[in-house]
Amino acid sequence: MAAGHDNPMMGGDLFGQAAPPAGGASAGGGGGRPAPTQPLADRLRPNRLADVVGQGHLLGPDGALTRMLERGSLASLILWGGPGVGKTTIARLLAQAAGLTFVQLSAVFSGVADLKKAFDTARRLAQTGGGTLLFVDEIHRFNRAQQDGFLPVVEDGTVVLVGATTENPSFALNSALLSRCQVMVLNRLDDPALEALLARAEEETGRPLPLTEDGRATLRAMADGDGRYLLNMVEQILSLKTDTPLDAQALARLLARRAVLYDRDREEHYNLISALHKSMRGSDPDAALYWFARMLEGGEDPRYLARRLTRFAAEDVGMADPHALPLAVAAWETYERLGSPEGELALAQLVVHLATAPKSNAVYKAYGAARRAARSTGSLMPPSHILNAPTKLMQDIGYGKGYEYDHDAEEGFSGQNYFPDGMRRQSFYTPTGRGYEREVRHRLETWARLRDRRQS
Repeated sequence: MAAGHDNPMMGGDLFGQAAPPAGGASAGGGGGRPAPTQPLADRLRPNRLADVVGQGHLLGPDGALTRMLERGSLASLILWGGPGVGKTTIARLLAQAAGLTFVQLSAVFSGVADLKKAFDTARRLAQTGGGTLLFVDEIHRFNRAQQDGFLPVVEDGTVVLVGATTENPSFALNSALLSRCQVMVLNRLDDPALEALLARAEEETGRPLPLTEDGRATLRAMADGDGRYLLNMVEQILSLKTDTPLDAQALARLLARRAVLYDRDREEHYNLISALHKSMRGSDPDAALYWFARMLEGGEDPRYLARRLTRFAAEDVGMADPHALPLAVAAWETYERLGSPEGELALAQLVVHLATAPKSNAVYKAYGAARRAARSTGSLMPPSHILNAPTKLMQDIGYGKGYEYDHDAEEGFSGQNYFPDGMRRQSFYTPTGRGYEREVRHRLETWARLRDRRQS
């Protein structure tokens, strides 16, 4: 698709203005007031950066983009944020504020030929003293070779590149392109920002929304941080032509709740499993249940969660509660036998048990230390006194000689050395004073005193 041509498939987010007409590029200006027949989301697109809601950390008096514009040094940018938070609008209004021609491409519908045409147009404009802001929506959808194509025109200043992505740039964009751009993180719209949009919608339409207070709060929650989705729901409500206020239950019957943003193969998957893991480690069963439910509602495979919970039982609870690991296996098996949704209750019980259990990663650390020692010591033989001697030859060369049977020793502890001869005794496992490990720690301290006494 050629740069600067209107294409209904390109969309744009909540605050992006309509694409410029065919044959010309836009400077991102506001123009006249939108016609009342336009969708509400189009009619409410701001004409000034100061009117963009929810992104004060970038556009406020001390915001990063505000400072760039004040210095007159707009850098190439990657705008990273969810849908409906203002990426397209900010790009257009940045072009307007910086006096640059705005050219828009979508990585979904554009190819190498479209990029080349946009670059050639920008070069011709530069020869006459003009500048170009090239906005690339869904930039993460370009492959590595296409992303590399931006490098020379960004480096020589042919274009100011502004890419928009809903994916984590660290994973979605190559390092060469990232090194030439500044990443700006756009926030999902919070309650005050969404409420500001509702107020603007009421002012624009001249009608108060027929919602109770809890209905209004539910509407904001249903938007899930997406301003465009919020305004689309507002249009549906206004089309009802009713003055009877809708409460939360009535609203839920009329409108479809926005699908939970969750992709089992993308960053959200790793963000949420990290949140679940750290909530359990932090002994917060309520937060842990919330993240567990978020993953299930997003379509996560309960077997994946069962596997991660079992790992947590071994790694983070460990010997502080030895019952945690068999309980994890039992919960996993319960899910396998019952399936969804009944089996998920067993996993929820496991989440609560792990979150409320005493925590110890002492075994996890001891195992790592033991592996490092095993790699560094090579193939040292066990001491001869703990080797079995099934043949006479083995007996003759000393296998098993001097072994003390611990069951016959005082207190059931001989205190013999079980490390290789010539290897200094090492201590890998240091139990905490939490949960069951208090008892284990006491035993190890007792045995250490007996060992020192019997080996002295």
